[in-house]
Amino acid sequence: MKIIHCADLHLDSKMESNLSTEKASERRVELMQTFIKMIDYAKSNDVSVIIIAGDMFDTSQNTHIRIKKRVLEQIQNAADIDFIYLRGNHDRVDFFEKIDNKPDNLKTFNDSWESYEYDNLSISGCEFSKEMNKNIYSKLFLDEEKLNIVVLHGQESIYDNKDDAEIINLRKLQNKNIDYLALGHIHSYKYEKLDNRGHYCYSGCLEGRGFDECGEKGFVLLNINNNIIDHEFIPFANRKFHCIEITLNSLMSELEIQSRIEEQINEISSKDSLKIILTGEIDEETDIDIKYLTKLFYDRFYFMKIYDKTSLEIKYEDYAKDISLKGEFIRLVDSQDLDDDEKNKIILTGLRALAGREIDI
Repeated sequence: MKIIHCADLHLDSKMESNLSTEKASERRVELMQTFIKMIDYAKSNDVSVIIIAGDMFDTSQNTHIRIKKRVLEQIQNAADIDFIYLRGNHDRVDFFEKIDNKPDNLKTFNDSWESYEYDNLSISGCEFSKEMNKNIYSKLFLDEEKLNIVVLHGQESIYDNKDDAEIINLRKLQNKNIDYLALGHIHSYKYEKLDNRGHYCYSGCLEGRGFDECGEKGFVLLNINNNIIDHEFIPFANRKFHCIEITLNSLMSELEIQSRIEEQINEISSKDSLKIILTGEIDEETDIDIKYLTKLFYDRFYFMKIYDKTSLEIKYEDYAKDISLKGEFIRLVDSQDLDDDEKNKIILTGLRALAGREIDI
């Protein structure tokens, strides 16, 4: 038997903080396309069950009705696959509860433990709420003779948090006869030991939506044979997000900076989005033109941005007796009650102004 564990699809997410309106709209379409491709993968690879461990939608009440209908159509058109769906913190409204003629292959959970049986396999789940989060663990009873998958959505911890309904206390799930704990909420893949019997796993999201979701994204494929659950992470995203830190040093020419960037990005796909952070201590004569550099590389990627986080390498003793305007300015800034980062920013801006260079405000 094969099972897909996925989570955090966030279909119809806005994604307009970085992208243009046009590209954000395109990415929303791609999120749906990746979901449909995953279902096609399931059909082609004899997958029997797709577990969706929360946050199918980004914010349920704001999700367009056509998106929800499209999801429903995909489920209906995959009648040989059971979709086991547990709401997450973003799925505030249970859309499927209100529809007529709910497909037989769509299984859902509520705020008490419920299980779905497949021969010797049991898939159990519960949607947490603030009222019952603390007591829910004591109400979970699993047959030790069966293979047990448990589905939950929330942040892993070894403690309770009285103010947060999304905390999953891993200690309280130990020794509960769990073989595989299918989790949602964390957008990166993670597979760790739960206890002597089982493991817990975050599948991560299907597609990254921003630079806080860099790297490979996809789903987990479970293969069950002879009462053993084997798992494999399947990279599946159409595009990836990359965040690269590039260290500059001392006096560098514009061409040297371009070359340093080129070395780091030449293997990144043109389909992907890229954030470059320039760091390191630079000489006051080093001129970093972010607008120029961005324009130089922007068209090579789906989206790209560059941040200048460099600091100025200043030896204040060299300016102690300097009678130039530059020396007077540096001594004035150095005498202020500011931290080193603030002093560097002010001095760098001032030196660029004195040299007649463009200043980014």
